[in-house]
Amino acid sequence: MLVDGKWSRNWDPVQKADEKGRFVRQVSTFRNWVTPDGAPGPTGEGGFKAEAGRYRLYVAFICPWASRTLIARSLKGLTEVIPVTVVNPVLDDEGWSFGGYPGADEDPLFGVRHIHELYTRADPHVSGRATVPVLWDEKTGTIVNNESADILRMLDTAFEGIVPSDLRLYPADLAAEIDALNPRIYDLLNNGVYKAGFASTQEAYDEANAGVFAMLDELEAMLTGDFLFGDRLTETDIRTFVTLIRFDAAYHGLFKTNRRQIADYPRLQAYMERIYRLPGVAGTVNMDHITRGYYSIKALNPKRIRPEGPGHILKLLETAA
Repeated sequence: MLVDGKWSRNWDPVQKADEKGRFVRQVSTFRNWVTPDGAPGPTGEGGFKAEAGRYRLYVAFICPWASRTLIARSLKGLTEVIPVTVVNPVLDDEGWSFGGYPGADEDPLFGVRHIHELYTRADPHVSGRATVPVLWDEKTGTIVNNESADILRMLDTAFEGIVPSDLRLYPADLAAEIDALNPRIYDLLNNGVYKAGFASTQEAYDEANAGVFAMLDELEAMLTGDFLFGDRLTETDIRTFVTLIRFDAAYHGLFKTNRRQIADYPRLQAYMERIYRLPGVAGTVNMDHITRGYYSIKALNPKRIRPEGPGHILKLLETAA
């Protein structure tokens, strides 16, 4: 946790809890947008124009929020335009760190040890948690945005003048439906598994767990086509996929959302596999980082013993490799 630019205490997975023991997630700090001409986006200030090689994306493979942005970057053909730096999957006492694990990078810009050092470079008086993803502007030396939902949207349109794409993740004709479903999926499923896993009372856990499976049941019934809105992949599918791919391997056991697995939902399982097999998506899923990271959370797994399976996820990763 940063307080006025100073790291104040050891990293804790529970950011905040309400009076009933419910897990409360922190609001993102930096909310500027990259736009085609550098004009201000829906939030923040202007000056961040889409340019090849100007921006860097800092991510963790373990993190579903960061993985949203990795998938969008890949599907939109931006891998050569926006370089990526991957942090260590295990959070130490100062949060996300660089290097020290296979597939984790050292910081190429400043050689810093932790993500929070980038936050204080951007704002010497910043307070809050130092999260990923981080979209960094190498030209001005600051963080553009650390809210994955914003980054997902800007990657969809901001760089069209540099890398044209026929794929639209937030199409205008589906915007109302996307905007209606996204918050429900976020609250009940994406963040719902965390609310179950980090609940500090039985009441909070029961409420969150019920919400998780109510949402999964609803999505199973809703899936009559290839994707949630028929035959077109949208950002809502990406936001759903990142939780589904982690569910059986991490959330089912570690977060105690064990009423059912995704494997018990025929449509959701097939849907998850369908998205995973889209060109470029498999490369954004590193199950070694995912399980290593989640099962290293001392508050939930003090001995840090990592389970082997599940077998059907390992088989999926092998067949799609």
